[in-house]
Amino acid sequence: MKQPIFTGAGVAIITPFTAENKVNYPALKTILEYQIAHGTDAIVICGTTGESATLSHEEHTEAIRFTVETVAHRIPVIAGTGSNDTAYALHLSNEAEKIGVDGLLMVTPYYNKASQEGLVRHYTYLADRVSTPIIIYNVPSRTGCNVQPETYAELSKHKMIYGAKEASGNISGIAKTISLCEPDFTIYSGNDDQITAIMSLGGKGVISVLSNVAPQVAHDIAAAALQGDFETSRKLQLQYLELCNALFMDVNPIPVKQAMRMMGFDAGPLRMPLCDMSDANTEKLRCVMQKYQLI
Repeated sequence: MKQPIFTGAGVAIITPFTAENKVNYPALKTILEYQIAHGTDAIVICGTTGESATLSHEEHTEAIRFTVETVAHRIPVIAGTGSNDTAYALHLSNEAEKIGVDGLLMVTPYYNKASQEGLVRHYTYLADRVSTPIIIYNVPSRTGCNVQPETYAELSKHKMIYGAKEASGNISGIAKTISLCEPDFTIYSGNDDQITAIMSLGGKGVISVLSNVAPQVAHDIAAAALQGDFETSRKLQLQYLELCNALFMDVNPIPVKQAMRMMGFDAGPLRMPLCDMSDANTEKLRCVMQKYQLI
């Protein structure tokens, strides 16, 4: 029986950069400690929100190493190790395993647009060659590739494929996936505005952008649902819906990095081709952050 790598709210953490565009490890340590002190249930490093697409291989592995060493087993650490190149995904995953992560978050191959059979072969090839639990990351708006429920059902049988971060936004599809998959296959919401909805269908938590600025809130939404208190979870979900939406008024992680700067974190710049929001959107975000008393 596969046990969830974590339950609750795992933060899809940003990667802070210096003014010279290097990974800012002292700032990352501050952010990690803040997350742990404020209820985050897991750290997801080098994911989309961490601008993994622009990290060099050396930066990617060093950020994982630094996070594992800093967290020091206090909560699980999950590393983004997916790629559109199956061989490179395996290489990166094996390196993350040696560092000592608790899980591997593997995005579907992007740009290539693999078929469903291709996805089965891709993930099976990887799962056969790792000894660390895999979470599939399905985000078709970014990858051009969507995992179908029947594909999940096939992959859920593998002993090393533990679950999925579902950011398709398709609640009906997610419900079908849960109905078809092995009972020990864990679904996490990949969208902060759908935590309660997905958990009401049997999901076990969220991999969250919201957690960067409001870790206790994301934790509480998920924790209430885990306890079967969906009324409390629903109220919190709706109470913070405007904040969830504001953090996606531009491409992630543009707004959340701006929000963290507003909060006083040394988040640093975005790496090109990403750039800061317009002044108008920045002011809208500031107003929302003030409304929720985050600044």
